[in-house]
Amino acid sequence: MSGHDPDLKPDLKKDLDASLQARRELGADYEAELVDSFLEKVESKLDGAVERRLRRQAAERQMTAARGGGSGPGGEFGTFGERFGFASVTLVLAIPLSAIGVANAGLAGLLVTWAGIVGVNAVQVMRGFPWQRNQDRGGSEWD
Repeated sequence: MSGHDPDLKPDLKKDLDASLQARRELGADYEAELVDSFLEKVESKLDGAVERRLRRQAAERQMTAARGGGSGPGGEFGTFGERFGFASVTLVLAIPLSAIGVANAGLAGLLVTWAGIVGVNAVQVMRGFPWQRNQDRGGSEWD
């Protein structure tokens, strides 16, 4: 609770104090009802805080998407330029890696090196496909 919703903590403290005062005045006979009442207030306040947080996160996602971020073509999986840059860097690094692979293991080393380069680039490309995005999110309603 601390730090997330400044109004939540003082309100709950007031409600708890009121419940304890009512318990002192009414006695132990009404304790269960007082506890239930307090827990309903806590649940209601938490529900409100969660709703506000979810609305804020949805608004932030909409703003990110409107600015060209998010999971669109230029979103969390990188722009075309970022993906092209990644592929270019791997190809530049392929030259010394190929030399090292050939020097240490001959043709087998060269094949393993290029299999790794192709694999890394394939994974990078697959991250941008829509079906992969849905799997990354897990599909949980708690996300």
